[in-house]
Amino acid sequence: MSTVTAREVHLARRPSGMPDPDDFALVDRELGEPGDGEVLVANHHFSVDPYMRGRMNDVPSYVAPFRVGEAMDGRAVGEVVASNSDEVAVGDLVTSNLAWRTHGIVPARQVQKVAAPEGVSPSAYLGVLGAPGLTAWVGLLDKASFRAGDAVFVSGAAGAVGSLVGQLAKLKGASRVVGSAGSADKVRWLTEELGFDAAFNYKDGPVVDQLRAAMPDGLDCYFDNVGADHLEAAIACANDFARVAACGAIAHYNDTDENPTPGPANLFQIVKKRLSIQGFIVTDSLDRMRPFLEEVTPWVAEGRVKFSETVVEGIDRAVEGFRGMLRGENTGKMIIKV
Repeated sequence: MSTVTAREVHLARRPSGMPDPDDFALVDRELGEPGDGEVLVANHHFSVDPYMRGRMNDVPSYVAPFRVGEAMDGRAVGEVVASNSDEVAVGDLVTSNLAWRTHGIVPARQVQKVAAPEGVSPSAYLGVLGAPGLTAWVGLLDKASFRAGDAVFVSGAAGAVGSLVGQLAKLKGASRVVGSAGSADKVRWLTEELGFDAAFNYKDGPVVDQLRAAMPDGLDCYFDNVGADHLEAAIACANDFARVAACGAIAHYNDTDENPTPGPANLFQIVKKRLSIQGFIVTDSLDRMRPFLEEVTPWVAEGRVKFSETVVEGIDRAVEGFRGMLRGENTGKMIIKV
């Protein structure tokens, strides 16, 4: 096999605030043949996700920071084009951790074969049938302890995770599902396509006022992707003994020491209302992937669960797609098509 030229996106320097294009570099690298037990994968699509912004900072966290001067990583789906493994064959479609590049070599034990249902793109395994989908399922059912009849609020509801949370809640008997999003088009998508009972554009006025109007009887579960004023509003509108699944806080991801986003000012209501708030990281629940896929894959195949992908084409536009995702320009999952 001749060498392959891989194009990779490297972290050139650590961003301050919103990442700038100059914080990244496109680098070409020659790849040889895979070693013993390894495979060479040509990526078709890869994922850009909010958590990646935290990995660009050199601070302790639940996952190691990206290294300056090296390719970044994340979830990708692609085709095996060379194999030195008895377990994975040339032509297999696999998911891997080889994001932010066109090609990569990885141990075969670190890839997972995928067989998408008929009519469903393999890229779904980066979204509705991947880690974002598992995040939604685990967060709602295990962390927020959802029960039929609960009233559910989802912030960032038009994203890859939030859009599935609302649909799962409806399928499992929620009394009311409300979402927040950042545009009128996204609000319409949530209510007209995904079946949310109500949704609002958080840019149209104070979140707490819009949430009270949409949930006059309060909420029992809150799935938090935003933090800040959304979490404060959810606490204000929560019924006694409500449960919060704290998944993310995208309102804070570009904070600096000089310009922090204010957090909730009503935390004592957690005590008064006896609220439960459970932070979680999906990688702690990978043992739940099989039951998640067993339940949700048929719903996706049947069209009972709908999903959307915002696709940015070309490795050279990957940073553009990542920055757009941080600005909320995606509906559903932001995907880079290599």
